[in-house]
Amino acid sequence: MRAGPGSADLRLLRDPIRASWLRRPCSADARELVSTPMRALVQRVASASVSVADETVGSIQGPGLLVLVGVTHSDTPATADNLADKVWHLRVLDGERSCAELAAPLLVVSQFTLYADTRKGRRPSWSAAAPGPVSEPLVDTFVHALRNRGAHVQTGRFGATMAVALVNDGPMTVLLEV
Repeated sequence: MRAGPGSADLRLLRDPIRASWLRRPCSADARELVSTPMRALVQRVASASVSVADETVGSIQGPGLLVLVGVTHSDTPATADNLADKVWHLRVLDGERSCAELAAPLLVVSQFTLYADTRKGRRPSWSAAAPGPVSEPLVDTFVHALRNRGAHVQTGRFGATMAVALVNDGPMTVLLEV
């Protein structure tokens, strides 16, 4: 006898293990993917530089921070400003001081791969990363917010294939989300 429409659903309901998945509420991971905040991966560095096609487009020397910034769909200019404030006052430099206290330089590089979703399979999904027309102005807002606070900021080139070189100090790496 041929199974009719919906019979696969009935088989699922008869299997207690599969049926439990149908009743399970949305996981915390799935909710995070929908409402993930703007991210910055911050590394304390002795020096760092970023090059595009063998041309150095940004570099910093001395104690400072390399900031990889990722933007998602729900981010706003206010989110970028809040993240800039958090990075500027983050107390991870020598003596638990911040860039604001030491006038330390920052190198900011856009990094959509901070929103990689690797929960399924072996190929990351980038669906949580905002597209370029959305993320580029927000990365610019982040950089301008740092500069408005008095920061010395160098940047990479948005959307380009970049080579980032750094001498990690510590190592000290922190993931910020706001």
